[in-house]
Amino acid sequence: MDSPIMVLDLHGLRTEEAKKKIDAALSAAGAGVYRIRLIHGYHRGDAIRRMIYEEYRFGREPKVLRVCPGENEGITELVLREY
Repeated sequence: MDSPIMVLDLHGLRTEEAKKKIDAALSAAGAGVYRIRLIHGYHRGDAIRRMIYEEYRFGREPKVLRVCPGENEGITELVLREY
C-alpha cells in the first residue's frame, strides 16, 4: 500500500519543473494516497506556491479536491480525497 501522504521537495526548481514533478506525482499516486505535501520553501518558493494555487484549484485537475496550506508557509498540500 502507498503511504497516505506523498511528499515532494520542490526546492530549487523553476515553476515549469515543479509543475512537471507535481503532475508526475499525481499520475503515480495510488488509491492509498490522500494528500500530496509540496515543500517549496518560504521566500524563493513564492512563485511555486502561486503556480500551485493557479493550476490545481477550482477543479482544473480532476484528482485534486482542494489545495490547502501546510504546517507552515513553505508547504502547500493537494488534497486528493478526504481521510
